[in-house]
Amino acid sequence: QVQLVESGGGLVQAGGSLRLSCAASGRTFSSYVMGWFRQAPGKEREFVSIINSSGGSTSYADSVKGRFTISRDNAKNMVYLQMNSLKPEDTAVYYCAASSLYFKSEFGFHSWGQGTQVTVSS
Repeated sequence: QVQLVESGGGLVQAGGSLRLSCAASGRTFSSYVMGWFRQAPGKEREFVSIINSSGGSTSYADSVKGRFTISRDNAKNMVYLQMNSLKPEDTAVYYCAASSLYFKSEFGFHSWGQGTQVTVSS
């Protein structure tokens, strides 16, 4: 298991940008696949992005493709989500999560952060 703490959420106007960070504890961070998910009020949690252990492979939900970028720094035990051209429909609590599998379903992720709120005003 790994402990995860997200930060960087906040209130931003439509068209703006935010960078979410996720700090991980533990010496095995570099072996984990990392993902970002989000949950809007009244909706189920949904996949946003995933990155493999080395950072060489990434994938995105169609709704954020071209606007969001996932990255990681294994030396710092950090994973990031750069969010540009934000839209009101991006408003949600964003979670980072760790997995041993490169699989986009939340059921494959065994460790979760507490979440950080992102609110995009129109």
